[in-house]
This record gives sequence, structure tokens and C-alpha cells, in this order.
Amino acid sequence: MPTLIWDLPTRLFHWLLAALVAFSWWSHEAHLDWHKLSGFAIAGLLVFRLWWGVAGSSTARFAGFLKGPAGVVAYLKGGAAGAPGHNPLGGWSVAAMLLVMVGQVALGLFAINDDFEGGPLTRYVDYDTGLAIGEWHGILFNVLLGLIVLHLLAVGFYAARRQNLIGPMITGRGTVGEGATPPVMAPLWRLLVGLTLGGATFGILYWLESRASAF
Repeated sequence: MPTLIWDLPTRLFHWLLAALVAFSWWSHEAHLDWHKLSGFAIAGLLVFRLWWGVAGSSTARFAGFLKGPAGVVAYLKGGAAGAPGHNPLGGWSVAAMLLVMVGQVALGLFAINDDFEGGPLTRYVDYDTGLAIGEWHGILFNVLLGLIVLHLLAVGFYAARRQNLIGPMITGRGTVGEGATPPVMAPLWRLLVGLTLGGATFGILYWLESRASAF
């Protein structure tokens, strides 16, 4: 019988982040104001996800899906994935994408383009440094695109093996193997804390941007 594997906050994070990354790519040249707002929203989502990776439901916690080398090797040799949620390879893929996106957002706050436009913290770096950061901002996005392609290929690979990864990320429900412990959902107060942290992050960055525009 299908069991709730992915809670609603995790699923919403996943799809909102995917949409915002696509929107950020589309808006990075001709719609810089929208690009900044999208980046601020991504920053808020990432702060929420970092909190949720510590205090969220069991399948969302980093401790639940980040396995050591022995666990990854055992899985590659055909071992069971273990607890419901990300398998050992998928877990490290998620961690890599989150790490790259944190770096991407951080660089974007200081990046400057050729038109002297940039993030809300550009006044803390000189022009040449801001340009260099802007170049790394673009390079890191290409790294992110590579990770996204690998992610999509993995989804297709498992689909070919009759393992549906997309359905559970939409409905939240999937099959739990025999002997596996069903996921434990986080209480509402932890969600409220995460939403507050994420919303505060967006608000602070928006305020910094408004101050930067005033100079």
C-alpha cells in the first residue's frame, strides 16, 4: 500500500526551486530586476531547505540520506537503498546541487556586469572584483546545469527500470520496502520556523537591494 514518503514542504520546495532556476536563467540578461527577485526567492528556499534538512521529516533530513562511502559502494553493488527516500547516490546528488546553488546565490549578491548592474552587496567590492565574481556566477551556473542534466538522466534511468521517481514527488506517496521504517513527518511548528527563516532571508535581501538602489 502506498505510504506518505515526501511531505508537502519538501515537494513544494522541489518544484518551486525548479521553476525559479528556469526563470532565473530566462531573466538573467534582459530582465535583471526579475532575476534578482528570483535569486532572493531561491535564497529563501535554500535557507528553508537547510533548516528542513536538520529539523524536517525523516526523508528530508540530511542525516537520513547522506551515506558514507561504504553505503554508496554497497548500493552500487546492488544493495538495498535502505530507508525510504533518496538512495545513497541520489542523496549526494541533492547535496551537490544544494551546495552549488548556495554558492551561486552568494556570488550573485556581489556580482557586477559590464553595465555596472549587480547584486545588492556590490558596493562592498570594487568593480574588477565584482566583474570576476560575475564571471564565476556564470561558470557555477553551468556546473549547476550539468548537475541538473545528470539528475534528469538518473530519473530517466530509474524510469526505464520501472522505478517511478516523479510520481512520489508529486503525490508524496510511494512504496516502502519490507522491513523499512515508515517515514516520520515533522510537526507544524518546525515548518513555521523554516518558513519564517526563509521569508526573513527574502525580506532582508530585498531590503538590501532597495538600499543599494538608493545610492
